[in-house]
Amino acid sequence: MNTLKQQIIISGVGGQGVLFVTRVMAEAAIAKGLPVFTSETHGMAQRGGTVVSHLKIGTFASPMIRPYQADGLISLKAENIAIHGSYVKPGGWVVVNSEHDVKTDLDVTICPIDADGLAQSSGQARSANLIVLGFAMARIFRQAADAGHRFFCDVEDIKSVLEAQLSRKKMMLDASVRAIETGYNQGINKEGVCDGLYTV
Repeated sequence: MNTLKQQIIISGVGGQGVLFVTRVMAEAAIAKGLPVFTSETHGMAQRGGTVVSHLKIGTFASPMIRPYQADGLISLKAENIAIHGSYVKPGGWVVVNSEHDVKTDLDVTICPIDADGLAQSSGQARSANLIVLGFAMARIFRQAADAGHRFFCDVEDIKSVLEAQLSRKKMMLDASVRAIETGYNQGINKEGVCDGLYTV
């Protein structure tokens, strides 16, 4: 019986691809035979309003994550840490799209990546969400393995989902895979950026 249980918040604003990232991660879990719950809330998403998704992997009774219960937060906008950071449990992790270090009073480890800058420099302005996801895969998966834990998926699982979803859209698929790999390589190459990222 599989006892793996993980809870992740994905946060951003309308147009950043929060729901796409959530769907890709959920599909990666489903492909591995894991139970999945997702739920999202959003305000004026089309006008840049806040969007937040709850992703629960494992056997849970409810799709919503309660405050201080999430293992981590993937934040596509730095300001959203103040809004959704309280979902993360003490000792949890935050991967955030930010060109600067982000300070918080929360007991979490924050790992920033300038995904917007990388997306612009690569000519893929709309790919910041996948760059953040690739970075998260590198940092979280590696730290989980170092700590003797197991994260529910890795970057190859994510790429497999993208290949399945975008098989008829080669240009979009190629751009998406490049974005994932850009973020992943940043995460692999930045030693010590977020030591102890995965602590549960």
